[in-house]
Amino acid sequence: MDPSSHRPDPSGDRSGPQQEAGSAVGAVSGPVPDGKPGDAVRQAGAGASDAAADAEQDEVVDWRSLPEPVRDRLAELAAEALGTLPAADVPRQLRPVARFAPAKRASSGASALLTGLRESARFRTAVVEWTRTHRPDALDPAAGFDTDPVGAAAAALLLGQPDAATRVRDVAQRTEDASLRSERDAALARVRKLETELAEAREELESARADVERARSERTDQLDKLRGRLRRQGQELREARDAAEQARRDAEQATGTRGGEAQRLADELVRERERADAERIRAERAVADAEAARRSAHEARAADEVRLRLLLDTLGGAADGLRRELALGETGTGAAPADTVGGVVGPASAAERVADADALGKLLRLPAVHLVVDGYNVTKTGYPDLPLVEQRSRLVGQLGALQARVGAEVTVVFDGAGVTSVPAANPRGVRVLFSDPGVLADDVIRDLVAAEPHGRPVIVATSDQEIVTAVRRSGAHAVPSDVLLARLGRT
Repeated sequence: MDPSSHRPDPSGDRSGPQQEAGSAVGAVSGPVPDGKPGDAVRQAGAGASDAAADAEQDEVVDWRSLPEPVRDRLAELAAEALGTLPAADVPRQLRPVARFAPAKRASSGASALLTGLRESARFRTAVVEWTRTHRPDALDPAAGFDTDPVGAAAAALLLGQPDAATRVRDVAQRTEDASLRSERDAALARVRKLETELAEAREELESARADVERARSERTDQLDKLRGRLRRQGQELREARDAAEQARRDAEQATGTRGGEAQRLADELVRERERADAERIRAERAVADAEAARRSAHEARAADEVRLRLLLDTLGGAADGLRRELALGETGTGAAPADTVGGVVGPASAAERVADADALGKLLRLPAVHLVVDGYNVTKTGYPDLPLVEQRSRLVGQLGALQARVGAEVTVVFDGAGVTSVPAANPRGVRVLFSDPGVLADDVIRDLVAAEPHGRPVIVATSDQEIVTAVRRSGAHAVPSDVLLARLGRT
């Protein structure tokens, strides 16, 4: 390579480190004792560039904390130049990188290339000379400042421009601004998605309310019809009694003179009484049917109200979680007037306790429900004669079948004391947890319930009364172990 091909144009308007580097290259003359003539030129240019940077740069740039775009641009230029530079201009640690494919140098050897540019003035000068020859547009810091601030900052660093630190800070600020804008856009997208889901949930709630109202109206109509039938039967019964009484009186009047007629009337009276008894039995049966229908309507209404209340709690919890995630305040400013009254304690809320497998099945069909199982409490209730390993395996298998059917989130917690090998996590879609040494599984269950957002339906399966009391105060539904086992037996 001809050293004169890397000298700056004497007629050009260059200043700063470029002019001094060019003067140093032009000052090299005479025989070169070692290496190629280009080596002496590069050494002289490197010395001139370092002297110019030390003399004119007002602020030292920390190469180790450069913005990622500037690092990538410097690594790109160094990688392109590395394959054509003489071995004498390449630092020892970069020689293995020079053997990489061109596309791999900038990615795999980026850190080594930047270290070479930072620590080796000779290598940096060689890269500058190569860039002047093959990519002169990349060494004009002012040419692309507005359109390509990254390239302008990289050029200023390579040439040792006094404003290199300023350009690097500008790129860092732009990069940070772009990252913040991206995060803001992602957050806005999440908000829009959650608003859409909330609107859909409200529509589903309105539909459910309409269904409940329609069912209530139908049951009310049925109850009115049964009541009307009961009134008619009661009227018929009273008429039958009146007829029987009238027949009895007629029979008593005709006893003395009309024995046969009296006997006939007596027989008729008996038949009327039997008919009246039959009517009374039918009336009582109708009353019992009406009462059963009323109880059925009441139970259905109570179940619908439970589902609606749990759905509203879930929606409220989702809204509260969204508000906390977005760091939004509550509606209005400050506390409400009633919140400022001192000397009172608010009521503590407690969730219901599930008493049968059917109620548990309804809870498991709620959206986003989380079932937490006290592992050994359930297994020692259902199959205490099995070894602990088989107890765990059997319970996890049954819970996996239940999870596949209802789609609920399922977590089972075992006491970790004495467990030498922990099985792989999430078998069959079930999260299996073991408490740490010295920590009770009861405490882990309480922490799991406390970690859930307010409003999400949580079911805890255990017969431990201390756990039941604690989780119900936290808003979770307690299910006895035998009820869960009965539900698992249906799966």
